[in-house]
Amino acid sequence: MFVIRREDQEQREHVSLSSDAAFADESEGRDRSTEPDLLRTDYQRDRDKILHTKSFRRLSHKTQVFLAAEGDHFRTRLTHTLEVAQIARTIARALGLNEDLTEAISLGHDLGHTPFGHTGEEALSRSLARHAGIDPAASAARALYRHNEQSLRVVERIENGGKGLNLTPEVRDGILNHTGDLRAETLEGRIVAVADRIAYVNHDIDDAIRAGVLSEADLPASTHAVLGPDHSSRIERLVTDMVETSAACDDVRMSDAVWGAMMELRAFLFERVYTSEAVMAEVAKAMHLVEDLFDYYVEHVGEVPQEYRAISEGDDLRAVTDFVAGMTDRYAKNLYQRLFIPNSVHG
Repeated sequence: MFVIRREDQEQREHVSLSSDAAFADESEGRDRSTEPDLLRTDYQRDRDKILHTKSFRRLSHKTQVFLAAEGDHFRTRLTHTLEVAQIARTIARALGLNEDLTEAISLGHDLGHTPFGHTGEEALSRSLARHAGIDPAASAARALYRHNEQSLRVVERIENGGKGLNLTPEVRDGILNHTGDLRAETLEGRIVAVADRIAYVNHDIDDAIRAGVLSEADLPASTHAVLGPDHSSRIERLVTDMVETSAACDDVRMSDAVWGAMMELRAFLFERVYTSEAVMAEVAKAMHLVEDLFDYYVEHVGEVPQEYRAISEGDDLRAVTDFVAGMTDRYAKNLYQRLFIPNSVHG
């Protein structure tokens, strides 16, 4: 038996990976210099740093779509993250790109997600808008809180007692640009952005069918004709098409037909699932809960944990935002109960 050290792995990358890959020994470097690890490359270290954070552990108690799901098999933000990592690694491996970088970005991409999924994100945007004197319904309000920007803040500023994780710039870039109009600088980061969509479009169908909101027969005709008849075949089709199309054009792409079918399916989910009665019945409650908690802590900022106040540099709204955004669904509901619901008095 022999030991494969960091230098061996870095050399192996140059032998086995595509020339388009992001090589660990060619990273732009960390903001704060550190001694190289004996066994792990820089991207492997970043993956492990993210995996051991409190923010990552909290993802297990943050919901994805169904906010009050009682079944054990509905996705959480953590299981979504793991599915993104699996899909992204498969694509990166097939294209000869850096799996370690891809996995690190995948594991960190949703660390800034709020309790109650995108509902919590909207509630924080609305709350920030109200306190800034902006109409919460205005389009400008949506830019006040973005989970990808908060994910970057988590790894740069919040974790490790306010010191951040000191990640490589390639991982930070991939986390920031996994959603929105900008594309990541690395091909690995671009893979994660598409893998994120592949994952949630498919697992949200699965959860919606489990919840009784949809049946397989309800899906658009293009879904069955282009992508496939079931969950497994659709993911395989999307991944295979992305690998083949990307290899042919030296960028991260899908064919027009497959991309169009996925986008049609995504639009269908917005119409039939994300705004369905089963989902919207809980959305109003979650919005109310998050906004009430936000307003309470703005008025009682001294009750915000010191760790958040210390890194906000006197910006009370920033401290409250960081605190509320980091809550799990369970913690937020229990806190709301304690703050706003009368307790029984036993004589």
